[in-house]
Amino acid sequence: MDMNLKVNLNGVYKEIAGILTFESVVLIHQHFKGQQITFPTRLMSKDYAIQQILNEYNGKNVRALAKAHGYSERWIRKVVKNNCNPKEG
Repeated sequence: MDMNLKVNLNGVYKEIAGILTFESVVLIHQHFKGQQITFPTRLMSKDYAIQQILNEYNGKNVRALAKAHGYSERWIRKVVKNNCNPKEG
């Protein structure tokens, strides 16, 4: 690829090209050009997080789960309380 192309990318496309390939930037441009995009803080869905927490919960690891998944201990306790059969250790 001509490095001159990467250097001349506009705005955020130049930042993205620093992380991804030029070809990926072109695909992003083709699919999302002109749109305002906000990326959620969390990569995975809340449903997925809840399932993971319930699978990993052992009755004594609320603090560790909160730290591992980036949620508050209060939220972890609420998830466990509101879901019928959490895995008990």
